[in-house]
Amino acid sequence: MNSAALPLFDHGAELICGVDEAGRGPLAGPVFAAAVILDPAHPIIGLRDSKKLSEARRDALALEIKAHALAWSIAESSHEEIDAINILQASMLAMKRAVEGLSIVPTLALIDGNRCPVMAVRSEAIVGGDDKVDAISAASILAKTARDAALMVLHAQYPLYGFDRHKGYPTALHLERLQLHGVTPIHRRSYAPVRRILLAGKS
Repeated sequence: MNSAALPLFDHGAELICGVDEAGRGPLAGPVFAAAVILDPAHPIIGLRDSKKLSEARRDALALEIKAHALAWSIAESSHEEIDAINILQASMLAMKRAVEGLSIVPTLALIDGNRCPVMAVRSEAIVGGDDKVDAISAASILAKTARDAALMVLHAQYPLYGFDRHKGYPTALHLERLQLHGVTPIHRRSYAPVRRILLAGKS
């Protein structure tokens, strides 16, 4: 049976949490993950993949999720962890931390994507789940808004790099600023564009 086609709470007596991450592609900063157990008594209208929502809509939905979900948790893996164990494993670690941080223990974690972190809670991967399963959509929104907020803090620390505009992603502006100003302590050194600049002696 394809669980992605089932509405939330149709997994029998399962207590489901949705799990998603944000920030695998950026060249700097941590990767974030969130886990959310929605309350069927308080449905949240407009949940979908965070990338398909405006920033204002994401922020509004994030407040609603935090107010009405049965439980939610946000976690991260640092740029040092990303460089040490690779971005896939760091993303899995952040998702595991998010699930383990929930105040209610779920019986099933629905994970966006095609892989599941190794953890005590039983899990199921759903490709495109952030636009199919409300709980995963909610997790997508919390992970994205938390990461964007963290990048605004990094922008205040490193204003020359434009983190407020590109959020660490490898845009033309970000690559230009890297070439101009070199690599900061919060850049991911294992990523090719950063590694090339380091090899050129700009650190």
